[in-house]
Amino acid sequence: MTIEYNTLEVEIDLSAIRHNYRILCEKGTKVYGVIKADAYGHGLIEVADALSKEGADTFAVGTVNEAVELRKSGRGERIIALLGLLNETDCFNAVKYNVIPFIGEFEQLEMLSSVVSAQGQKIEISLKFDTGMSRLGFSVDELDQLIDWLKANPQISPVLTSSHLATSDDPAYEDYVGAQADQFSHILKELESAGFELEASLANSAGILVHDKVRLMAQRAGIALYGANPLSGTKWNEIGGRLIPAMQVSTKIASVHTLKKGRSISYGCTYTAEKDMTVAIVCAGYADGYSRSLSNTGQVCINGKRAKIVGRVCMQLTAVDVTDIPDVSFGGRAYLLGGEGEGKISPDDLAGWWETITYEVFCLLGQNPKTFK
Repeated sequence: MTIEYNTLEVEIDLSAIRHNYRILCEKGTKVYGVIKADAYGHGLIEVADALSKEGADTFAVGTVNEAVELRKSGRGERIIALLGLLNETDCFNAVKYNVIPFIGEFEQLEMLSSVVSAQGQKIEISLKFDTGMSRLGFSVDELDQLIDWLKANPQISPVLTSSHLATSDDPAYEDYVGAQADQFSHILKELESAGFELEASLANSAGILVHDKVRLMAQRAGIALYGANPLSGTKWNEIGGRLIPAMQVSTKIASVHTLKKGRSISYGCTYTAEKDMTVAIVCAGYADGYSRSLSNTGQVCINGKRAKIVGRVCMQLTAVDVTDIPDVSFGGRAYLLGGEGEGKISPDDLAGWWETITYEVFCLLGQNPKTFK
């Protein structure tokens, strides 16, 4: 028996995601929908369906298992697994379900070749190169060895290639973006000279919006799909200003009561009332993915107004100051993300109080049950 303990309600506006995809397609010639990690918490299958209606023909997920889930849902588009192959089961499933894995290690190539050769089959792959992220991918120094390996193993057929930008959202690092683009261009020319003409992608969300030089044959749209502006806080902020957040998160109010002057609230007595005040106890806490680091810093939206968190965020409860907000009552609704009026909470607002990035906000809160519109 599964016990449902979540009290948060996560609403996903699929029309906002479709809107954001159209904006990104204004800049890019072919835009992949990056829907890894349950579409950044927005719903893998539902987001894929929405993007398919906008003409997306390539989806990038995280693991091969996620690719299999997407394929089993009935999606016939091209599916890329960004984390590549981690074991032989991944290799079998990539072949069986027609998944294109990212490959950035010779060990992955050897493992895949062994599985594919034993089955007497072939498989398409995407080559991954490290041009400055220093995370995953073949180095430029391995290029000659890689070309030799691919020519000797025709059962492994590269059709795509990519690299990942490290600083495309930061105006202070435009030169670093340029250096990565130059190195990737060199890699593409070497591959082409060796007979491998591949569909290449380098641009992520910020790259699509800002950097002409990195928009190649294809682009990978991630965080911007979900309405978070990757350029927020920079001189490029307005470029992402048309994006619409797709996630809204709310919960119920469990109690409204008076907190007398001098009384403390929640664990550790980290907040003491300086005057008589009214507090609301909302049903949200770190068990729901609502971080304890929001204690005494975060805010929620109630009746269109901002209410500041007072005291420590608990496992499933959080106290907020509603002294100056009228008509707050038991059973009412508090918005952790979204809401209405001047008190609306943006993804950047919440990430800032949380001292994190919008990606983490979406992924953690998106693990709660979702509804779609």
